[in-house]
Amino acid sequence: MSSTAAVMERERLTAEITPPVSVGFETRAEDQQRLAPSIVIKIRRRLPDFARSVNLKYVKLGLCSGGFLPAPASSWAALALAPPLLAAAAYSFARLEQLELGALHSASLDLLSCVALLGTALLFLTVSYLKRPRPVYLVDFACYKPDEAQAISKEGFLDMTQSTGFFNAEALDFQTKITNRSGLGDRTYLPPGIQSRPPKLSMAAARAEAEAVMFGCLDALFAATGIDPRRDVRVLVVNCSLFNPTPSLASMVVNRYRMREDVKSFNLGGMGCSAGLIAVDLARDLLQVQANRDSYAVVVSTENITLNWYFGNERSMLLSNCIFRMGGAAALLSNDSRRDARRAKYQLLHTVRTHKGAADECFNCVYQREDDEGSKVGVSLARELMAVAGDALKTNITTLGPLVLPLPEQLKFLWSLAMRRVFRVKGARPYIPDFRRAFEHFCVHAGGRAVLEEVQRSLGLEDADMEPSKCTLHRFGNTSSSSLWYELAYAEAKGRVRRGHRVWQIGFGSGFKCNSAVWRVLRDVPAVSSGAGEQRCGCNPWVDSVESYPPKTYI
Repeated sequence: MSSTAAVMERERLTAEITPPVSVGFETRAEDQQRLAPSIVIKIRRRLPDFARSVNLKYVKLGLCSGGFLPAPASSWAALALAPPLLAAAAYSFARLEQLELGALHSASLDLLSCVALLGTALLFLTVSYLKRPRPVYLVDFACYKPDEAQAISKEGFLDMTQSTGFFNAEALDFQTKITNRSGLGDRTYLPPGIQSRPPKLSMAAARAEAEAVMFGCLDALFAATGIDPRRDVRVLVVNCSLFNPTPSLASMVVNRYRMREDVKSFNLGGMGCSAGLIAVDLARDLLQVQANRDSYAVVVSTENITLNWYFGNERSMLLSNCIFRMGGAAALLSNDSRRDARRAKYQLLHTVRTHKGAADECFNCVYQREDDEGSKVGVSLARELMAVAGDALKTNITTLGPLVLPLPEQLKFLWSLAMRRVFRVKGARPYIPDFRRAFEHFCVHAGGRAVLEEVQRSLGLEDADMEPSKCTLHRFGNTSSSSLWYELAYAEAKGRVRRGHRVWQIGFGSGFKCNSAVWRVLRDVPAVSSGAGEQRCGCNPWVDSVESYPPKTYI
């Protein structure tokens, strides 16, 4: 804990307090209150230097996950015993040819031992085969595209904010500056309850938003894949951080589609913008259980804005108003190789989850609470957020690297590490692996323009690599955990997803968490256009706007 705090302290964003100009030696009490110190915060928007602070235990964790280091005995004992048994059986069989015709008794014994050894070896091989992890496929996914009646421009957002009458002049000015520099475009979406004058903030309005988003993308997904949710879905995972009614969102889905009584449903709450990959990881674990053979799992990722809009004047809580927008996605996973291996789009290769919640700085950097006035609830984003995110990302990619990087990149990285850590060569420069040699597509959570720019700089990515993330932020805003699917849908809409490609999804969330998922593309995905049919492009939200992206400028 102390070492983590020390690292966080070194990477902390800097703040500078500027006292007011003195106006005299004597001031009245009311003047002192009026001339309260003003605070000027200068944020150093830099992620930590990954290569200079590598923790070797995370490298070892990645090697163990990839099978490069010894695994527990239970996982390889059966496979390790099979070769000696096969060799012994072969030796016994060879001895049969060397025996004389008269030694029938010895020959029969050797034949029995040969059969016994072969049977035992086949038994061990069968057990090892049955215990292998079942492949998990992503059959298809669908992203929700709201009605145009819910679209809002940046100017419309600022007019709406001013017309509510809840914000003072400083808060309005702050939201204006953030909105103009956020990277969002003029065609994002907000729910009707927020856009109403006055706002209609009720449980009914929040439920209506959740139903529109979840059922909208699920209807498109079921229509595109042709599965019957009443009969085929055995696992359901729904994640939404800030809206968790009773009955749950998962129960709303079960009720709407009349799902089977033995469906395994889960509702994940409070896990932030990275919860979508947590839901995928949970669904994968459930699909790899023997009891769920030849099953489908549905993952729904969304966030609810209606009851989580902040109407106070605290700056750290106003940021979410400026960047979060309405959206959601649903994905269909399968573990049936015979049925879905050919028609599925992707196969899940790896998931890596990093949780930094043991450190107070990480735990408190994204925090839902009352503001200083104690009357309004919002999500506070601390100024340490960039450093916290960088520390979590560093740990995550250190664990992921051995699983995905080509061998030459791993050797270069380990040699650089040895020169600095073991031989302590002065002036030895750290080597940052080139992740572009491991992936063709990068889907970085569209949390904000500054976050995307810093991830791009730190990982050495090109503008083309970040295009899906930046275009998603511009077109749909920060849709929380579902933003990764909008980004993948953008790459599909452009016709860039080809068989054999690998996709890296990176999500950040409160707690603080950084999660990764790696997919392999199983078939070419054709591009979409405004003239394509609804049946073919119903799952892709970019069908009417992909031709106008990327924009000339994102601001």
